[in-house]
Amino acid sequence: MVVEDEMTIGRLLEGSLRSNGYQVTWQRTAHGALRAAPSDLILLDLGLPDLDGVEVCRQLRVAQPGTVIVMLTARDEEMDVVVGLEAGADDYLTKPIRLRELHARIRAHLRRGTTSQTSAPSYTLGDLEVDVAARRVQLGSVPVVLRAREFDLLARLAAEPGVAISRSTLMADVWGHDWFGQTKTLDVHVAALRRKLVAAAEGLDVVLPEIVTLRGHGFRFELA
Repeated sequence: MVVEDEMTIGRLLEGSLRSNGYQVTWQRTAHGALRAAPSDLILLDLGLPDLDGVEVCRQLRVAQPGTVIVMLTARDEEMDVVVGLEAGADDYLTKPIRLRELHARIRAHLRRGTTSQTSAPSYTLGDLEVDVAARRVQLGSVPVVLRAREFDLLARLAAEPGVAISRSTLMADVWGHDWFGQTKTLDVHVAALRRKLVAAAEGLDVVLPEIVTLRGHGFRFELA
C-alpha cells in the first residue's frame, strides 16, 4: 500500500511498483490508509493532510503488527528518523525518492519476511527462550511480544551468546546485504528490544540476558 497525498509522487510510486510485479493500492489520506485492508508492506508519507504520519504509523503498527512499514518523508534530521522508527517503522527513506534504492529495500524486507523457518532452531539463555521456528519468545512463563525486526535481531544475537557481533554483520544478517540505510535503525531496534525484555522481567524471579553495547564495534548478548 502506498500512502501519499502528492499526486505526482503517488503516480510515480504506483506505476513503478506495478511495473515490478507488485499488487498496489494507493491511499491519499491517513484515514483511508487506516481503513484499508492489511498489506504486506506500506510506503507511508509523513506529511499527510488529515493526520501526521507518525501517528498513522503508530496506529498501523497496532492494527497490522506483521506488516513492514517504510516511511517516506522530506524530514531528514536524525531525531525525525529516531521518532519514526520508535513509532513502529521498519525503515525510513528521505525524499527525493531514489527508485532503485527503494526497490532494493522492498525486496530485502519482503525476502526477510518470507524466509522459511521450518527447520530453524530454538535458543535458551538464562530464562529466555527464543523459538525461531514458531517466532515465539518466552521469558520464564511470560510471552514477549516483538515486532518482526526485533525478533530477527534477538534471534541473531541469541544464536551466538557471548560473541561480539559487529554492527555491519547485524545489519547484513537482519536487514539484508543490500541495505542502503543508516545504521541508526539498529540502535533504535536494540533500545526497543531492551525495553521490552526488561518490561517482561518486571516482577519476575528470572535470569535475563543482557545486550551489551561494544562501542566502536557492535553488541554482545550474554548473562549479566
